[in-house]
Amino acid sequence: MRLVIQRVTSASVKVEGEVIGDIKKGYLVLLGVGRKDTEEMADFYMEKMLKLRIFADDKGKTNLSLADVGGGLLIVSQFTLYADCSHGNRPSFTDAGEAGQAKHLYEYFAGKCRERVEKVATGSFGADMEVSLVNDGPFTVILGEELWKK
Repeated sequence: MRLVIQRVTSASVKVEGEVIGDIKKGYLVLLGVGRKDTEEMADFYMEKMLKLRIFADDKGKTNLSLADVGGGLLIVSQFTLYADCSHGNRPSFTDAGEAGQAKHLYEYFAGKCRERVEKVATGSFGADMEVSLVNDGPFTVILGEELWKK
């Protein structure tokens, strides 16, 4: 599983010109699912993401979590996070999860987040989406396989 987490002051996603999800302050999360990913991994990465302290406190130190600031989540599926560009110039996506598995884990992840975060918006799995954001900082964190079972 791979997550690109961007701290935002606002973010939205459109499909066919219509906004289907938006948040104010919070995280835009680009979520990629790999072939070997499981619900256990989704739980692990969700916990890690929710515990990140990347919002500034009153002294300007990154010391506050998403819950501390009442932030929302916009979660967008992005299989291209599994692009392998090591051979030639055309990316390979053989490590990305199969569509059914990836959709299940994407929806599972979003559902688990909804149990813990008041505002959770999502994109549309497999759709051609337009994502807009105002990156706060900018501040971007990448979570990937290197954290699993450390």
